Amino acid sequence: MRAELLLLLAAVTASPAFAAGPTHTTQSADPNAPKLLGRFEDWTAATHLEGGEVVCYAFTRATNSAPALPGRGDVVMTVAERPTGRDSVAISAGYTYPQGTEVTVQVDQSAVSFYTARRSAFAREGSTAVADFARGRQAVARSSGPRGTPVVDTFSLRGFAQAHQAIARACPK
Repeated sequence: MRAELLLLLAAVTASPAFAAGPTHTTQSADPNAPKLLGRFEDWTAATHLEGGEVVCYAFTRATNSAPALPGRGDVVMTVAERPTGRDSVAISAGYTYPQGTEVTVQVDQSAVSFYTARRSAFAREGSTAVADFARGRQAVARSSGPRGTPVVDTFSLRGFAQAHQAIARACPK
């Protein structure tokens, strides 16, 4: 299910409707296509159907990634709200994490632990991550990259609280 969300996220972020900016809200005729809820500074909020149920999510791309890795795809952080689970936080790394890699995300003075599976990392305590994101200015993810290279990805949290409110309203508990 998480892999499906990440694949959908990749399709959504590549969509012209999402790339056009906040004044462009053209929606697809496909009822299963993602629907834009809004853009909130550095975050975008949307919904899509997954197994017949509405999933709401907010996402942002990394503002900085170091070192530059050849062939690395987009680095995206996503928070999803589903009927089956709240505050699911994931990072799509743009490369395959070495097996057993842990990711630590620092938000101001707090640290959140993520576990990895292939090209994604998932918060162990999503509600803690969401609370930290709502109060913070930036999230800095540190992990081991290909061949053990230390990798640091920085995400802006500007607009996160508003984007999270939008998805919480669209997908209430």
